[in-house]
Amino acid sequence: MISKNQTLGEFIIENQASFRYSSGELSRLINSIRLAAKVVNHEVNKAGLVDIIGNIGETNIQGESQQKLDVYANDKFIQTLINRNIICGIASEEEDNFIAINSQDENHQNKYVVLIDPLDGSSNIDVNVSVGTIFSVYRRITELGTPVTQEDFLQKGNQQVAAGYVIYGTSTMLVYTTGDGVNGFTLNPAIGSYYLSHPNMQFPEDGQIYSVNEGNYIHFPQGVKNYIKYCQKEEGNRPYTSRYIGSLVSDFHRNMIKGGIYLYPGNSKNPNGKLRLLYECNPMAFLAEQANGKASDGFTRILDIKPTELHQRVPFFCGSKNMVEKAEEFMKH
Repeated sequence: MISKNQTLGEFIIENQASFRYSSGELSRLINSIRLAAKVVNHEVNKAGLVDIIGNIGETNIQGESQQKLDVYANDKFIQTLINRNIICGIASEEEDNFIAINSQDENHQNKYVVLIDPLDGSSNIDVNVSVGTIFSVYRRITELGTPVTQEDFLQKGNQQVAAGYVIYGTSTMLVYTTGDGVNGFTLNPAIGSYYLSHPNMQFPEDGQIYSVNEGNYIHFPQGVKNYIKYCQKEEGNRPYTSRYIGSLVSDFHRNMIKGGIYLYPGNSKNPNGKLRLLYECNPMAFLAEQANGKASDGFTRILDIKPTELHQRVPFFCGSKNMVEKAEEFMKH
């Protein structure tokens, strides 16, 4: 029975049985993410008061300039997950390689690996626009008690056992799924607890918002250009409204609540787009499908793509089912 005044902790315990590997570990893992998110949220909220905004003059593995808060969030999530002794490996968008974790237990029986984008949209921090954290959880596929390998991280998205995001906005929310629907929890900053505020979140099948960086229009494939023209055409319930924040978590969150489509296609400069399959597209695709939405690369279901490298990029079309299917139609012609 879902009650809207439940805390996240109560919800996790009450719904643990619906998780297909009900051992308590996943509950502890989600709790660790909840804790790290509260710490990061505290820093995000005082970013204008302390010397933590701006970039640090370095670039990450993708060649993007690192913001001070990127590094802070990355350190906090890694430190919290390692200290809780729950996972056997972690991969971060901010790290060149995955991190193998040896449990303090001499048998090293931890079963889960986490992939994380510690601070999505961090370039928006300086101008006080919402940012977020995206996470994805898999069961390891190599033998228990041995160090994790890259194989444990390069699994198809359809093997995820949990995924979610934290949005640091006008209110801070943690939204996640373990394959049994999507639920959202809002942080009450006065007491530091997350409460169930958005039970059973669902994408409307249709929407009237399209989210794409139209500044790249000239470089888009013809199918995307044609779809954008379709969105802008005055006919039926169109033209659609254009809304693009530039923070995947924020754009996705709005479209899930109001109905819409998010597009980050490949283009002539970046044939595979800029979003990472493992840290961004897979977790968001899992959430979308659990919330009656759809996610593809324009042709193929995101969750069926077999990753070949940790920082692989793919085009991304995600949102209300009918809108994504219409975009796919344009891509085929």
